[in-house]
Amino acid sequence: MTKEQTWDPDWQTTYADMTATLEEATKRVRPGQRVFVGTGCAHPQALVHALTARAAQLVDTEIIHFLGLGDAPYALKEMTENFRVNSLFISSNVRDVIQEGMGDYTPIFLSDIPRLFGSGQLPLDVALIQVSPPDANGQCSLGISVDIVKSAAENATLVIAQVNPRMPRTLGDSSIDVYDIDVLVPVDSELIEVPIPVPDENIRKIGLYVASLVSDGATIELGIGEIPQSVLEFLHDRKDLGIHTEMLTDAIIPLIEEGVITGKRKTLDRGRVVASFCVGTRTLYDYVDNNPTFAFHPTEYVNDPFIIGQQHKQVAINVALEIDLTGQVCADSLGNRFYSGIGGQVDFNRGAARSHGGKAIIALPSTAKGGTVSRISCCLQPGAGVVTTRGDVHYVVTEFGIAYLHGKSVMERAIALISIAHPDFRAELLKEAIEAKYVRPELADVGDKLVVGPPEFKTTYISNDGTQVNFRPIHPTDVPATKELFYALSQETIYYRFMSNARVIPHKQIQDFVFINHRADVAIVATMPAPQGDEIIAIGRYYLDDKTNRAEVAFVVRDDWQNQGIGTFLLRHLATIARRNGIGGFTAEVLRANRAMQHVFQKCDSKVTSTPHEDVISFKIEFA
Repeated sequence: MTKEQTWDPDWQTTYADMTATLEEATKRVRPGQRVFVGTGCAHPQALVHALTARAAQLVDTEIIHFLGLGDAPYALKEMTENFRVNSLFISSNVRDVIQEGMGDYTPIFLSDIPRLFGSGQLPLDVALIQVSPPDANGQCSLGISVDIVKSAAENATLVIAQVNPRMPRTLGDSSIDVYDIDVLVPVDSELIEVPIPVPDENIRKIGLYVASLVSDGATIELGIGEIPQSVLEFLHDRKDLGIHTEMLTDAIIPLIEEGVITGKRKTLDRGRVVASFCVGTRTLYDYVDNNPTFAFHPTEYVNDPFIIGQQHKQVAINVALEIDLTGQVCADSLGNRFYSGIGGQVDFNRGAARSHGGKAIIALPSTAKGGTVSRISCCLQPGAGVVTTRGDVHYVVTEFGIAYLHGKSVMERAIALISIAHPDFRAELLKEAIEAKYVRPELADVGDKLVVGPPEFKTTYISNDGTQVNFRPIHPTDVPATKELFYALSQETIYYRFMSNARVIPHKQIQDFVFINHRADVAIVATMPAPQGDEIIAIGRYYLDDKTNRAEVAFVVRDDWQNQGIGTFLLRHLATIARRNGIGGFTAEVLRANRAMQHVFQKCDSKVTSTPHEDVISFKIEFA
């Protein structure tokens, strides 16, 4: 169905006195001025080329640049005598000139940029923007790039607009009155298009892990890059998701069409997809055109941490270039070479952290340079900039798992991050962490056991009283929770499990419980959510004897959770894992007095034989 045209077809006649050619318009720019250039896929290409054609007359002109995705001829080396680039976020088209020291980078939170313009701290002489033609009420739409463009247009002394009938009319706070524009330049040309990248398998693994943190009813922010967009692939089974984000891509359309994204549970802008710019194809641009599902707002609204924090279950998904073992996140530089920018990472990270039920997520591949360099390092490279501080970081995700760092000690952080680093680098990272005094020396021999268990080991169970219990592999960061479980057990439960009356458990024994390789040793914990993170209420574990291809299995369930079917479920789940691993069966030693555990084994759905001894009954379970 063809959409109704929303702009005045006679606008060039109506505003003839404001209309000019590209050459006429750009002649109004004078040497030494500061010129803002429109952003993203709405980069005003025709105006940019016309401006650059006048380079000889525009000595010492400063170009204010932010994530422009089109041509940037003003950033060529031969143009540096005439144009000086000052980028608020470095995109590929200006990266070379900045890294070679012939352009400037201004590190700043995206939410602060409008204030920079409005306060006069960074006054703008000229704004080159791209808009839709004016409608019958004289309103032009900023279309697919509202972000900081609206503020730039409101604060620049001279506003020159490339008026393009192919620019969609987006709804929300995305319009500008035609009389707030000084020069209208008719240009009918295709908008810049950026197809959805095809992620490799590692990126998809990261996307899957991140998606596991997104629950029904959450409101999502998807940052720039392949990783955030790859998350959408794994959200098709969610319900009533909301969107409050800077950027939209084509990947969002199927989830809206399927009814996954409804915005019904959003606190603010309920039922609306809120964004400030698009990076996509004509399909997306046509989809958002005059579509009331979408509300495009400027950066000062979308990126306001206070606004973000008001959303229920806001999930912020952003990326990093490097992270150190204390949790410092570098996202704008490779060592001392500036690469991108702060952007909205801190805005959304802090906002999501304030949100009730919110999650602030930083994602990155575990390696760079073809797997030769670990992106998780003991210390950041010299000159690397910290974008998200160690105090702000919450979740960190790689293709090897999820680490939760907030409120954790340096040692806990280091162990968590090493466990999701690439296996080729874990031993060296552990050695460096010990040398840096981040980790105790006695952990030197657990390098090959700092492993996050396979995600397929995760499952859930509804207990006898109707409570959902979560099951997952034990994590290297579970030392404190495992210790808490032990000290919560009654003396009888301790005696039944450990066959001793121990009242304390040595730290080394806790470590032996937690640091396992998830192959010969498998440990599954039953957890319930708690303010400090997962609370462990039960542990089931098997230890493989290679000589017999049988594994010894054992369980412990906290007293207040006994008689809920958790032990039976743990045995069944561990048996499923063992079968997948080619193990022939289980063995177990159970005290005669422990009738509850005997019952668990006796009703196992495999062949079970038992042999009584003096105080112990030996069970043997044969898998079919």
